Amino acid sequence: MRVEIAILSFLLVCWVAFFALGAAGYPFAGILPIGLYQLYSLAVFSGWLVGNVIVARSAGKSRSVRRKLLAAFLLCPGGLFYLLWALAPEALRTAVPFAPLYAAIIFAIFFLVPVSFRRAFAPRQD
Repeated sequence: MRVEIAILSFLLVCWVAFFALGAAGYPFAGILPIGLYQLYSLAVFSGWLVGNVIVARSAGKSRSVRRKLLAAFLLCPGGLFYLLWALAPEALRTAVPFAPLYAAIIFAIFFLVPVSFRRAFAPRQD
């Protein structure tokens, strides 16, 4: 359970950093040369990885704990995408303002695939 807490803490810090940068007027805009391809690739990779990790780590947990983990890991990673987008060049941010939202949706889709097939590949009790 310590790994999940560490990951969630990092993702919550990403949300705090994004809002702090927004309050300061995005002073570090353009420092990270990230494009749409890199942002969406990160969303796909992290969604698939976190989804599989949560399925493996929540195998023996109760239903309420699994639901809390699912909700937390479904909502928190958006902060990472918004923070990365806040550090992207200004021209790219104004051209595609909803890119972090799309990245969060892509993350959610790839996160929910292994979670939804969790029971299909569970070992059978004979």
